[in-house]
Amino acid sequence: MNRNGARTDPQEQEAVYEIMKATGNGWATEIPDVCRGRWHGIECMPDKDQIYHVVSLSFGALSDDTAFPTCDPNRSFISPSVTKLPHIRTLFFYRCFSFNPQPIPTFLSQLAPTLQTLVLRENYHVGSIPIELGNLTRLRVLDLHNNNLNGSIPASLSQLTALRSLDLSGNKLVGVIPDDLSFPVLNELDLSQNLLKGSIPCSLGDCPSLIKMDLSRNRLSGQIPNSINGLKSLILMDLSYNRLLGPLPTSFRGLNCLQALILKGNPTVSAMIPSDGFDGLKDLMILILSEMGLQGPIPESLGRLQNLRVVHLDRNHLNGSIPSNFQGLNSLSELRLNDNQLTGTLPFKRETIWRMGRKLRLHNNLDLCFDARSGLEDGSGSSFLLDINPCKKSKSTPPGTEH
Repeated sequence: MNRNGARTDPQEQEAVYEIMKATGNGWATEIPDVCRGRWHGIECMPDKDQIYHVVSLSFGALSDDTAFPTCDPNRSFISPSVTKLPHIRTLFFYRCFSFNPQPIPTFLSQLAPTLQTLVLRENYHVGSIPIELGNLTRLRVLDLHNNNLNGSIPASLSQLTALRSLDLSGNKLVGVIPDDLSFPVLNELDLSQNLLKGSIPCSLGDCPSLIKMDLSRNRLSGQIPNSINGLKSLILMDLSYNRLLGPLPTSFRGLNCLQALILKGNPTVSAMIPSDGFDGLKDLMILILSEMGLQGPIPESLGRLQNLRVVHLDRNHLNGSIPSNFQGLNSLSELRLNDNQLTGTLPFKRETIWRMGRKLRLHNNLDLCFDARSGLEDGSGSSFLLDINPCKKSKSTPPGTEH
């Protein structure tokens, strides 16, 4: 008992002892009052009677600065005693069961009245995602990143309408993304690095608070649904390395807050870049459209996106010249146009080319060249041009106008 008489609830204290022993932290049993003798990884809150209740337990060393109690990787497990913590809000296990792989226990669903954050990250969990997790309707964060989970995404997760972050990335999940996954307050959705197939469900357009959507490195097919136009708060969208089909939707222009659009590695798109598909994306800074089989010219509308910093259009079938208004992209720091069929004169100022340096990639194009009068051959500038030659003088150029 401490000076003001507050003490840990006795039943919860015994539960904490059991949970700590199950993770290889038997030393905790030597602490007479776990909330009074706190360690980094346990949080408690008093009630009106000055009885302390455990509201958070965390395990695993995230960094040198954030070191929760570590787990014995050979014999650790999640103790059923967590169900004896009636006020628990957060459970966090990181790299705890590396050499003792085990399924996610279904008894975690008994924490539905209070649990708000469940993080089971890089624990080598096996088996499927329990459908019982759909009972945790107060969850705000569900993070199952980088385990060995298989099976499909249970439709029961659609019941988690309070979710703000859902991370199922880095597993072996199969099947389709459920059609009814729509979360009214979800900010982050990460289903990347799985084996998901089928189309991107239109219901994802019913997540109006979404800031980040990462569905990359799956086997998704079909077209990008026009419903994404409803994601007015989206900042990052990564659909790279799937099997998506063209044409690209014109609805990108509705994503007014978008800063990064990554569609790289969808070689079956084989379409033209919409001439006005990116109009209105005034905040766009990163555009990655490499390896998509894109055809036709680069639209001038891209040159109107003044905040662009990184543009990758490499390894496509783009032709024609680089739009002249690209010279106004003063924030541009990285541009890849290599391995296309581009022709004509490079429109950039010498200062822009020098600023990009080796991050300007123009090689393997049909007939791309630079103006010999621009001074790009002076000093170190020529080393940045990467196989681009001076343009040949036109036969129609009047004498005396070369300078």
